[in-house]
Order: sequence, then structure tokens, then C-alpha cells
Amino acid sequence: MNQLQSMRVFVKVADLGSFVGAAGALDLSTAVVTRHVADLEARLGTRLLNRTTRRLSLTESGATYLERVRHILADLEGVEQMVVARNHEPVGTLRIVAPVVFGLHSLAPVVQSYAQRYPDVVPDVTLADRHVDLVEEGFDVGILVARHMRSASIVTRRLTTGYMTVCATPDYLARHGTPTRPEDLLRHSCLSRPTEQGGGEERVFTGPDGEVRVRPSNAIAANNTEMLRQFALLGMGVAILPSYLIGRDLSAGRLVRLLDEYSLPPIEITIAYPSRLHLPAKVRTFIDHLVEHFQPGSGSARDARGAAQRRAVAEVSATDDLSAPEVTDDPLGSGGTTRRVARVPRPRIAASQF
Repeated sequence: MNQLQSMRVFVKVADLGSFVGAAGALDLSTAVVTRHVADLEARLGTRLLNRTTRRLSLTESGATYLERVRHILADLEGVEQMVVARNHEPVGTLRIVAPVVFGLHSLAPVVQSYAQRYPDVVPDVTLADRHVDLVEEGFDVGILVARHMRSASIVTRRLTTGYMTVCATPDYLARHGTPTRPEDLLRHSCLSRPTEQGGGEERVFTGPDGEVRVRPSNAIAANNTEMLRQFALLGMGVAILPSYLIGRDLSAGRLVRLLDEYSLPPIEITIAYPSRLHLPAKVRTFIDHLVEHFQPGSGSARDARGAAQRRAVAEVSATDDLSAPEVTDDPLGSGGTTRRVARVPRPRIAASQF
């Protein structure tokens, strides 16, 4: 029989001094109660209770055993209550993992406001630009940008959308001119990640005449987006950077948004966590807090967007040009390539940035 249950039954028998009374209190039959005590005595190899026709009494071993068992059961109950409380009340260490640049520029205010709201939770933040396995590495919550996370048993939930922005400093544009079409990037110094990290890859712009595919050549490469931002701020070239990184730079005029009539594919920002089953309160409340922070129209979202918000783009009228795609190799003699795909334009809606 279950040893823990047998211990509970023994304590009840000792407290009530009766097998019958213990059976009634525990909603068990008298035979089952008797069997539990007998199994304990057999396991221990000693008699715990003296039985007579009129009363029960503890043996010396029984009294010692009863005292220790009370402590064990009390400790167990305390542990169970603590675990239940952790599932129902936000408490304990919350391990969070996020990409480096997103974490530095967008996550800190969320963690600060969450910690103020739930002081019994201790956030433990890890920033990593690599594939992460939440389960293997013991993280409670992860934030995905460009799918930098993997696990066989995670649940994901969309958080918000970011946008890639072509930008440069006013000084750089004064010296080198302002690109007005994606093809113009081929004659500019472009700042990007190394080739092995996707730098120098073909960029797909959507504009008034459909898709334009351009493969700019790197003038400077860096494996960190924040470093590319620093290069751009120093006037070293044109960069394509995420909106959550440069919103304040655009607002302050340190960087200028380029190619407003063209857009690049959006970046989906996603929350990930190990399982929906028995989700601890600290995880559940942090996820809700994240969603609240980034939801459209919230004060936090408006502050983060600031002047980085894309100007509204008027609906583009349809065109009858359905000619086959035209491919031109290096039309500007700059070592890059461009390809324009003519198609009927779709109406465009200004994309919010955060």
C-alpha cells in the first residue's frame, strides 16, 4: 500500500484512539485502516499500537514514530502549499531570454514595469543572438525575432510586428545624395551583417510598381545590429535597421528615413514558453504584461513608436502594365544587382512601428 497514505492513517488512528473513528474521518473502511497500520508495522518490523478490546495505546516505538511522522507530513503539506502558491501567485525567479538588440532597446522598460507590479518575482534576463532551446536551457519565457529559438515542445504567441527601415545621417546624404529608389542603393556604401549571417542577401522592396529586388554590396559588415547602427550614426553609409532600434534616432533627426514609398517584409516578434499545462503565475502574468505593453494604442507602444512611425502611404492606383518581369544586371556598374518585377500594385496601409 501507499506508504505516505499509511502514515496519514496511522496519525489519524493515534489522534482518535480508534480504528473505527479514523475510518469515519478518512472516509475509508475499518478493514482498510487496519491494513494500513499493519503494513506500516510490517515495514518497520515493530509494533506501533497496543490493541485491546477496549482501547488503543501507542508503544514506545509508536510514540517516537508518531512524532517524526507529524513533522514529515507537515513539511510535505508546506511544500505542496508553496508549489500551489507559485502556480497561483506570481513568485520566484522568472528566466527570460531575448535577442540582444531587441532586449537592449525594447525589453528593459517592460521588465522594469513588471518588476514594480509583481515585486515577489525576480526577473533573470539573458540576451543571446543564437538558437535557444527553452526546455533544455531552463527558460520560462523567450522572445523570438526571426525565429532565433527552437524546441519540440514550445507554445508561441504573436507579440507585435517590427519593420526594417532604410536610413542614413543627414551628413552622409548631403555628401553622397539621397537614394529615391531601391536601385540607388547599389551606388551607396551599405552597412550590413556578414555574408554568412545573411548580409548582402537580396532585398525585396514593395513599391508603387510592384516588387523590386536589389542585392546591395557591403561596404562595411558587422555581426551585431547595434554596431551597424553606430556605423550609420557616424555617417559611414546607408543601413537597413529594425524600427525598434532606431525610432529615437529618427525622432531626433540623427537618422533620416529613406525610400518611404517602398517597404520591406515585416519582422514578426513572438513570445514563446514551454507549455500551456499548469502554467506558473509568474509566466502567465509576464506574458500578459508583454502583450499589454506592446498592444497597439497603449502608452508604451506609442512611446516606443514615437517619430519612427511610418508616414501614411496613399493608396496606389492600379496600372495596366502586366508585362513580363524585366531583369537588369548591375545597371549602375556598382557590383550589385537589381531586378524589378512589374505587377498590379496592391493598396498599401501605413505600417505601425514600435
